[in-house]
Amino acid sequence: MPYLQVCPLSRLDETVRTTRASHLVTLAGVGTALARPAAIAEDRHLTLFMSDIVEPMDGHVLPGIEHVGPFLGFVRAWDRAAPLVIHCWAGISRSTASAFVAACALAPERDEAVIALALRAASPMATPNRRIVAVADELLGRRGRMVDAVAAIGRGADAYEGVPFTLALD
Repeated sequence: MPYLQVCPLSRLDETVRTTRASHLVTLAGVGTALARPAAIAEDRHLTLFMSDIVEPMDGHVLPGIEHVGPFLGFVRAWDRAAPLVIHCWAGISRSTASAFVAACALAPERDEAVIALALRAASPMATPNRRIVAVADELLGRRGRMVDAVAAIGRGADAYEGVPFTLALD
């Protein structure tokens, strides 16, 4: 069964190796030094540069349609033969939002609240970036249900870094 795996940058190589992932999404701030794990082919790695913010801020890149649109295209093109890893710096905000968005996009019949509760159960510290979720909600035509579902699970437990976790797609 295909699934999404979320992790922080510090656990990326280990996560790719142990899950035998075939695809990778990197969500990083502009200027972050990155190295693609050797097990991931270049054409199976999407890197998106954005800040972990929800409103415009000088010197930062606000997540927008130019990030979420390509992300949705990449996720939909994933063959699901092996796991897809999504990571950001801490594995708490941008990556958890993106995993939630991917799960909503790949299972349009699933209730957003059920997916959000599964996210919370998988990661007590997940605090999905509300801006990424809002942009995806609009693109997917979910009429605010994704935003409401993430608001309902609230902020996750305080943590410096998230623990790798799996989010099932069914």
